[in-house]
Amino acid sequence: MLRTMEVRDLEPKQVWKNFSDLNDVPRPSKKEERVIEFAKNFGKNLGLETYIDPVGNVIIKKPSSAGMENRKTVILQSHLDMVHQKNADTNFDFDTQGIEMLIDDGWVTANGTTLGADNGMGVAAIMSLLESKDIPHPALEALFTIDEETGMTGAFGLEKGILKGQILLNLDTEDDDEFSIGCAGGIDTNTKYKYKTESATGKAYKISVSGLRGGHSGMDIHLGRGNANKIMNRLTWNCQDFGLRFSEINGGSLRNAIPRESFATITINSDTYLQEFEKRASEIKAEQKLADPNIQITIEPAEMPELVMCANDVYKIGKAIRSVHNGVYRMSLAIPALVETSSSLSRVIVKEGEFVTQSLQRSSVDSAKMDIAYTVGSAFGLMGCEVEHTGSYPGWEPNPNSEILDLMVDKYKITFNEDPKVQSCHAGLECGILGEKLPGVDMISFGPTIRNPHSPDEKVKIDTVQKFWDFLVDVLKDTPLK
Repeated sequence: MLRTMEVRDLEPKQVWKNFSDLNDVPRPSKKEERVIEFAKNFGKNLGLETYIDPVGNVIIKKPSSAGMENRKTVILQSHLDMVHQKNADTNFDFDTQGIEMLIDDGWVTANGTTLGADNGMGVAAIMSLLESKDIPHPALEALFTIDEETGMTGAFGLEKGILKGQILLNLDTEDDDEFSIGCAGGIDTNTKYKYKTESATGKAYKISVSGLRGGHSGMDIHLGRGNANKIMNRLTWNCQDFGLRFSEINGGSLRNAIPRESFATITINSDTYLQEFEKRASEIKAEQKLADPNIQITIEPAEMPELVMCANDVYKIGKAIRSVHNGVYRMSLAIPALVETSSSLSRVIVKEGEFVTQSLQRSSVDSAKMDIAYTVGSAFGLMGCEVEHTGSYPGWEPNPNSEILDLMVDKYKITFNEDPKVQSCHAGLECGILGEKLPGVDMISFGPTIRNPHSPDEKVKIDTVQKFWDFLVDVLKDTPLK
């Protein structure tokens, strides 16, 4: 494998250089101060009009190149933040370290962490256009939004009237042969419950579920990958005969990622549970051998805790997690092979007398989004949890009369001698929110091929970055007249 220094030498060099510079800047969602400053300085050093709006979005405007003044202004949009995930055995501090990139068999990936190609490749492409001196283009408005991954705060907070563009190119789609013209909306379901404790007895053990592929809880939800929280529940559910009690559970990490790991400290009063555990673990591994070939399920002695959850609450919590829906809820009847509605149980925490869950529901149909959110919330509400639904954002309804779509489809056919895939996606793109902020704007989303976003297996296919860049440049020189 080749490392970060060699990534800068890949083609197109200007894009990979900017991506490498961006990846040197820590940029977790909710902590974007450094990357906002990075983007602001980039624009100002180019002598371009640069503005940070009250919520933290960075807007950089570049006049049209000579002879392109009569073309419609184009908004180029990507988000600055990235999902921060790492493998449990990777020693890495996202708050202080830049991403260590690797080249591996035609892909760029990272060393045990997320890569940040989602949406760093889009940001890098926009940076390359802003600094270019020889690429024909209409007037450009670069919109770098913040906090897309944990709430779309930047899109929601965008000031109306600051952008004048009539076309918006969102560079956040993850297949090089695909144009997205619609996306799912989403909502978070958060629950909490105060459980009763009692003195611990018996023997203590630590259960670990790890090695799952995880991934994007929208784009990858249909792939059958294991959910570590649901697996942990299967390993511990309905074990009253063994005297099983919880001391702690820490499952999952991010609201929009399929949980890859879960760790629990339990106590038991019967060693017979260890036999039952191995039986259940074997069954789960057999079920997941194709989707998650590297799954690991272990149990080992642990230090005895002082307090554990009482038996009644162990029973109630186990039943609630077992009953809550996880995965695809409904496929679209309008668009073949598209997931319409889904739910992912992203976080399960048991600690110091409080049981907490986080889950994310998605749907391209707003009423269905609310239906699945209430379904999930009800499963926890029945056991006495407080339930809160937050962060609702709209989907993006396809525009069948899109001028920029027609132009890009025709250009793709001519350039690559094949039809692009034109479809909606089950991820939450910012286009749905931005469409409400920018009435009448003509939008489309596209990008290079990225796999396993939101997980340490994230990677971007090198040759598709060149394809994406060349196509983007080609589109800009032929954008519609005003």
